[in-house]
Amino acid sequence: MLGMPASGKEGGHFIWTKTSDQKLMMQTKLAAVCALTLFGAALAWADDPTVPPKYNPASVERGKQNFSSTCGFCHGASGKGGEKGPDLLRSVLVLDDEGGKSIGPVILKGRPEKGMPRFPLTPEQITDIANFLHNSIEATKDRDNYKILNIVTGDPKAGQAYFNGAGKCASCHSVEGDLKKIGAKYDPIKLQSKMIQPDMMWTEGDKPAVAISVTVTLPSGESFTGTPIFADDFTVSLREADGTYRSFT
Repeated sequence: MLGMPASGKEGGHFIWTKTSDQKLMMQTKLAAVCALTLFGAALAWADDPTVPPKYNPASVERGKQNFSSTCGFCHGASGKGGEKGPDLLRSVLVLDDEGGKSIGPVILKGRPEKGMPRFPLTPEQITDIANFLHNSIEATKDRDNYKILNIVTGDPKAGQAYFNGAGKCASCHSVEGDLKKIGAKYDPIKLQSKMIQPDMMWTEGDKPAVAISVTVTLPSGESFTGTPIFADDFTVSLREADGTYRSFT
């Protein structure tokens, strides 16, 4: 219903007035248009290369160098954890930190009870390390914008020598057989992943003549061997000869 006619006529035509429902509908449409406009502006801002980075790149780079030389031997050069230290990119203390205010005291005083020594760093160095860690956290969250670098590197002749020699690849594969035109079938990224992290379930291609097995050895020295089921950066799973399924993280 577009409206109700007002009483009487003017110039031979009815005078139409907007009802409350019409007004509400127009207000809703206007709000939606404004929301879409703001959303589009936000996207444009996010994609605008002229927008300055959240953390000063020079500070982040200095922090990376200081962190690597001071903290990297325990927490890893990237801060994602090492042999002794935990992953700092998931640390509640780091996540709640602002400009090094929470990180600083830990660096300066250390945590002797946990085997962490103290480091007499300057306030500027602590700020740089904090910026490096926070920038790494932001980069981890913003995975959709991660740019894969060129992986087509190395020496083809050295690869050929390894394929036919020490790597023993030629004992199962042939560049004129199962691998013929493999470069046209997969892009470099996919091809590399198939070499360093092959599909354990063998969903394509011929299964190897010799069964692949994997052995997981625990810190206690206890080990488990079986057919690999799954493997990534965090988890390894296998099935033992008796059918027992085991997963390790």
